[in-house]
Amino acid sequence: MSDMILQVENLKQYFSIGKNRVVKAVDDISFSIRRGETFGLVGESGCGKSTTGRSVLGITKPTAGRILYDGTDIAAYTKAQKLQFKKRAQMIFQDPYACLDPRMTIGSIIKEGMDVHFHYSRKESDEKVGDLLNKVGLTEDYASRFPHELSGGQRQRIGIARALAVEPEFIVCDEPIAALDVSIQAQVVNLMMKVQRERGHAYLFISHDLSMVRYISDHIGVMYLGSLVEMAPKDEIYGHPLHPYTKALFSAIPKPDPDLNWAKTRVKLEGEVPSPINTPAGCKFCARCPYGDERCRQETPKLLDVGGGHMVACHKLEEM
Repeated sequence: MSDMILQVENLKQYFSIGKNRVVKAVDDISFSIRRGETFGLVGESGCGKSTTGRSVLGITKPTAGRILYDGTDIAAYTKAQKLQFKKRAQMIFQDPYACLDPRMTIGSIIKEGMDVHFHYSRKESDEKVGDLLNKVGLTEDYASRFPHELSGGQRQRIGIARALAVEPEFIVCDEPIAALDVSIQAQVVNLMMKVQRERGHAYLFISHDLSMVRYISDHIGVMYLGSLVEMAPKDEIYGHPLHPYTKALFSAIPKPDPDLNWAKTRVKLEGEVPSPINTPAGCKFCARCPYGDERCRQETPKLLDVGGGHMVACHKLEEM
């Protein structure tokens, strides 16, 4: 059995939106996730994080590249293998309002996957539903309710319970705590980490909450306009960010120190994010980078290891 549960190789996800117009949502990225580890994926809105998660699970068919799950390309799966893959890999969706069927009760929504993959009796499945609801901070009586009777945070917890119901090995977590109250966020993240320790889950954790990503992740990748610009173990990337975009992104994390003038420590970027339809030649970050030069405008930087598994895509670092 391979140590790597997921390997993404040169993944591209392009969407045609008209004659000769293509959105490059994900543009040639590669990364891998080990069993029992969490890979955090961060970046500003629209950079391709959620599209990456959906592509990894085969929800959207990639334009190019390979996705290897446990060493096998998911594009080559048979019908039986696809069904098994749906049990082994699950997703917690970003929108808690759109991902739950409004015609089904909460209990039926959580049971749906169990009915496909397991042979529980009705009593066993009811007990399983009650246990999952308790784990995500709800009570068993929620099983008889409908999604419209729940708040956004409660719906998100149902999405988490549904993902855990089939006992997967790998979960794509697309903003799993964004709709939760602060008091519940830590509870849910601690639950996910506890389940990971007990069952050896691997997570692709997509989030804007940089502090929470640091707390839960083992490795972190930073995306900008569909590309990975930096990737490293969490302590390395938070302690020594190298790419100019990563430095600016991490400088936006509030620091709870009354003696520190946080506003003065922030790195403020100039300009706007380029259009994903007409991406610039060379480095996509060049127009906003204080160090950009002619080479940056003409030549696309490659993601290279600068030591200790710290990968950075920046011409300036190559020259050092």
